[in-house]
Amino acid sequence: MIIHPRDNVEVRSDGHKYALCPLCAGEPVVKYGMPIGVASRPIAPGDHVHVQNLRTGLGENKEYEYHPSFRRPDIHCDSTFLGYRRPDGQVGIRKDLWVVPTVGCVNGLARRLAAATGAIPLCHPYGCSQLGADHRQTAKLLASLVHHPNAGGVLVVALGCENNTLESFRECIGEAPGLNVRFLRAQDEGDEMARGLALLEELRKACAPWQREEIPASQLKVGLKCGGSDGFSGIVANPLVGHFTDWLVGQGGTAVLSEVPEMFGAETLLMARCVTREIFQEYVQMIRDFKDYYRRYGQPCYENPSPGNKEGGITTLEEKSLGCIQKGGEAPVTAILPYAGRNTVPGLNLLCAPGNDMVSATALAAAGCHLLLFTTGRGTPLGSVVPTLKIASNHPLALKKPHWIDFDAQADQDPRLLVQAVLQTASGKPTQNELRGEHEIAIFKDGVTL
Repeated sequence: MIIHPRDNVEVRSDGHKYALCPLCAGEPVVKYGMPIGVASRPIAPGDHVHVQNLRTGLGENKEYEYHPSFRRPDIHCDSTFLGYRRPDGQVGIRKDLWVVPTVGCVNGLARRLAAATGAIPLCHPYGCSQLGADHRQTAKLLASLVHHPNAGGVLVVALGCENNTLESFRECIGEAPGLNVRFLRAQDEGDEMARGLALLEELRKACAPWQREEIPASQLKVGLKCGGSDGFSGIVANPLVGHFTDWLVGQGGTAVLSEVPEMFGAETLLMARCVTREIFQEYVQMIRDFKDYYRRYGQPCYENPSPGNKEGGITTLEEKSLGCIQKGGEAPVTAILPYAGRNTVPGLNLLCAPGNDMVSATALAAAGCHLLLFTTGRGTPLGSVVPTLKIASNHPLALKKPHWIDFDAQADQDPRLLVQAVLQTASGKPTQNELRGEHEIAIFKDGVTL
């Protein structure tokens, strides 16, 4: 398979690359019509092109200029889904009960309460022994999750002596008229379990009257994620998601793309799609900040592909990034979101978060995404606290792991079928992660632990 006329490699059925012509040492290797690195030694026609003869061509520093090149979509909102209109005006696609611990010390209590009531526990190890920006980041991420429209009700469970105090966390949540939330401080209660069950019952009764109704697709917010990628992720599954993104943005809806380190090497393509110079500058700063984060810890910026990625045929970060951003389609970039920030602007948003599956999936949920489209070539059972529609990039994975995979991109390449699957999920059809109770969160930590 030759992806682009300018390519000098082809992709075969194993997902790996093979040279179409002789390549000299130092010559660019081209896939997706873009350089994905340089030959580290001479390569003959037909040779396997991988880690043994291909290296990244990326350097540490790069200057960027704004050269906009994008087309604003014509908005035609003619599709709907069955969602919940909440009293605070938000739209949700679920009305689950969530139990949010302010600190990891009460994770056990949160799990017991959830197990007894069918709620979802958002357990994590943080909330204490953190300082400064690291502590604020934890509180802000959890507060953004409390605001999520898929949560019919939220029970915030505190211990009573943690840094993330119940009082300071309530301030972080802010004024939120109509938010269905209760608070429990375990050290104050004689029987914290009984009190928690009573509060969860109050939350359940408060959201019980909410009924599904027809909602325009313009209200839908979808997170875009890939994990366990293979050589076909950027060829089959991610471009299919890109077609969905273009459809959703054309409906007036919102798509959110994250995994900043997996934009390195492809960032200029997204920069050209920023709708204003100000948004371009915000994106440039996000890229630079993430590279500085690597440098602070003395780590290389471009050693991203995992062992599983490499086994699946991905060699360099440029190659991984060019495949990753396919999920964003051709939509213009309308907003840059900080980590733990919440979406307010329709269109394609870029969210600051790492490539790590659990951390970035959690950040997408905290941004307000109703569901995630998660492409994978190697397979993963991971599910977020929001419906995580898993899309296989190859048919064998879909056959092998039907209890992980919701959509077979290789068998169903018509974008309309993916649109239909998303609207069905938004209207209440459970994803595999929901059926199995796979609901995980992970918080991006960058600081000392006391």
